[in-house]
Amino acid sequence: MKAVAEELRRYLLGWRGYFGIVHTNRVLAKQDEWIRRRLRAIHLKQWKRGRTAFRELRARGASKRVAAEVAGHTKRWWRTSRGVIHHILNIPYFNQMGIPHLDE
Repeated sequence: MKAVAEELRRYLLGWRGYFGIVHTNRVLAKQDEWIRRRLRAIHLKQWKRGRTAFRELRARGASKRVAAEVAGHTKRWWRTSRGVIHHILNIPYFNQMGIPHLDE
């Protein structure tokens, strides 16, 4: 995931530099939301099994109920990436990974 974050960081900084002069804050905010949802889906896809997802979510501070709910749907990673996992893999989590915002 670190390699994905580093490569994405280069692209996002370039996009922000190029599109930053244009007043398209709503478009950039929507794109920023989509990117973070995609990163959540990548996490779920990499964890593959429910046990692994449960363990990883618990390590990131999720309650047992929330981790079990997400772990029960690991095969539906794109749909699950919009649910309660949003509160665990949140914006500060991605900021810590070094992924910049497009809409700043």
